[in-house]
Order: sequence, then C-alpha cells, then structure tokens
Amino acid sequence: METTTPATAPVPAPAPVPAPAPAPSSQQSEAKPALRKPEFKKVDQLKPGTTGHTLIVKVISSNTVLAKGRSVSQHLRHTRIAECVVGDETATIIFTARNEQVDMMQPDTTIILRNAKIDMFKGSMRLAVDKWGRVEVTEPAEFVVKEDNNLSLVEYELVNVVEE
Repeated sequence: METTTPATAPVPAPAPVPAPAPAPSSQQSEAKPALRKPEFKKVDQLKPGTTGHTLIVKVISSNTVLAKGRSVSQHLRHTRIAECVVGDETATIIFTARNEQVDMMQPDTTIILRNAKIDMFKGSMRLAVDKWGRVEVTEPAEFVVKEDNNLSLVEYELVNVVEE
C-alpha cells in the first residue's frame, strides 16, 4: 500500500507589531490652543449671507412679535421672538432675538453679539444669534447710533448668473 502525505500550504509569518508611539511631553499635553482675539465689525460692514460676526451695538427699540406659551402641549418649550432695532455709529439693523435673548434687549442697553449671522427675511437683512453664538450685556458704549442708515430697509434680490 502506498501512503501519501497531505500537501500543506506554507503559513505566512505574523506581521510585526509596531512599537507604541512615545508619550507626548507634559508641555504639549497641557498647552491649550490659543483663542484668537475677536475682530469687532461695524454694522455697515455686514453683507447678506455672512456669518461669524462680533459686534458691539446699542438697542434702540424692541418689539415682541411672537409669544407662544405651554397651552398647546406640556413638552413644548415657551417660545418668544422679538424684533429689535440695534445699531452703532455707522448704521442700524433689525436683530431677531429669541427666547432668553428677548429679556436682554432693553432700549439703551449696550450688547455684544458674538458669532452673529445675517439671515434674509423677505429680501431684507436681519441679524441673528443662534445656539452657537452668544449675546452679552456690557457696560454702556460712548457712541451715538446713526439711525438714518437702516440696513434692514435695503431690499435684496437673488439673481442667478449664467456663465457662457
């Protein structure tokens, strides 16, 4: 009787394990990224569709336009929206204040708006601060608001340009 030995496939050698990376030095792990200084803009520099603005403005007037309570449902939040005219020495604009922001918008109060954005509403610019921004009351500013240049009264129209 003849015996045959089964053919065996060669077994590959295990891949080398990389050495662990050296631990970062204590100076690198404790250092935090440096915060950049805010660049304060003036109201007349605002353009449609832009974001990330930091401004110091005075509140001229505040008008509550929507106030929904909890009468509809227990789990819905109380919603308040106010349109406030705010401005600096260059121009004014309508700021849309939401919920707890409404309480800060008292006439003649100086406000710092951080990470503000420009929303378009019926073709006009509105300034707004969402959950990523911040509204802070600060000490009174020394400037006189230029009320005759309201940027929210300028109507914009979206025009599609076809390149040939």
